[in-house]
Amino acid sequence: MTFPAGAMTGWSTVVACLPVDGGRGIVVDETPFHPLDPFWPDQPGDVGLLQSDGLELKVVDSVTGAVPATGGEVLVGADIPVKRGDPDWHWLVVHVVERRVPQGAEIRLMVDGDRRRAFSAGHTACHLTALALNAALAGRWRKDAPPDGLGRPDFDRLAITRSRIVPGGSVDTYRLGRSLRRKGFTTEGLADALPDVAGHMESLLAGWIASGAPVAVEAPNAELTAPRTWRCDLPDGVARLPCGGTHVDDLGELGRVAVTLELAQDELVVETRTA
Repeated sequence: MTFPAGAMTGWSTVVACLPVDGGRGIVVDETPFHPLDPFWPDQPGDVGLLQSDGLELKVVDSVTGAVPATGGEVLVGADIPVKRGDPDWHWLVVHVVERRVPQGAEIRLMVDGDRRRAFSAGHTACHLTALALNAALAGRWRKDAPPDGLGRPDFDRLAITRSRIVPGGSVDTYRLGRSLRRKGFTTEGLADALPDVAGHMESLLAGWIASGAPVAVEAPNAELTAPRTWRCDLPDGVARLPCGGTHVDDLGELGRVAVTLELAQDELVVETRTA
């Protein structure tokens, strides 16, 4: 897989074509397309084009597929019955198209670059916002909590229940229930404090973005399920987070990042927007 390094084009060979979602799923040797991860579906799959011998097909989605190492049917998305990265299965990117492409065909793969860049900006901003949220809420911990990469209590890791990357931003949901309070997090007065929390976060975000810090995705190999890590060399220190998505090359590409916080019952919803 070449998308972790930011690739958006490439040539490859078709190794399988299978029915999927009322169309056809194309599997190739190597691809720049980022697929939706069914186990943590935060960043949508890439779309784009496949070209082969004068034929041009739209890729309307990219999804994760898996097949037993002993052979059998390729399963896609929620139909995969094992945990992500199970060593007894082969893991694949399945490109969803309208028509069949013959096995063995040489094809050119082209990701929709504008859409990818928008999601990459949103994903990088999402991670920065999580770090800023950890910092802004650090004073609300009565007990020691596991730290994030910058040494602050990792509220994001302990409380997040859902993350959705959108073009140029993200929407993240955090559970503020009894379990988190038992770990030592104070929720009293949080609703009234949200404007100050947001202001603290935006101040941190502005300073980090102004630094133009480089961003990278580190991976031990090119396998789809290889453990990948987002890294950013911030002025406060080197931040690392597990991540399977795509990102900008440096924070200067983000421009301004704004955050909106909303408290509803036992959930905190954080919306991130780049401009």
